[in-house]
Amino acid sequence: MEHDEESIIKNTRFRAHALQRMFQRRIQKDAVYQILVSGEVLEEYPDDLPYPSRLIMGWHEGRPLHVVAAFDSAERKEIVITVYEPDPNKWDLGLRRRRR
Repeated sequence: MEHDEESIIKNTRFRAHALQRMFQRRIQKDAVYQILVSGEVLEEYPDDLPYPSRLIMGWHEGRPLHVVAAFDSAERKEIVITVYEPDPNKWDLGLRRRRR
C-alpha cells in the first residue's frame, strides 16, 4: 500500500471498536492517518485472521500513540482495529518494546 497521506485517507477503514475507543480516548482520525503514514512498525502479526496485522507507534502533537492495523490485500484497504496511548508501565521507556 502506498504511504502518502491522500492514499492512506482514501483507503483506510475503521472498525467500530476502533472508532469507539478513539472517541473515548479523544484520538482524532488525523492522528491515526499521520501514524499510518510515518509511524514505526513495532510488531507484526502475520498469522492474524482475517488479515495479517501490525502494531505501529507514532507521535501526534506530542502524544504517543499505538495503532493496530491490518491490510486487506484483495481490497487494497488498511483496516484500523484499535488505537491507544501506550501505558508506560507495560512498555519500555521509548514505548517501543513490551516490558517483560
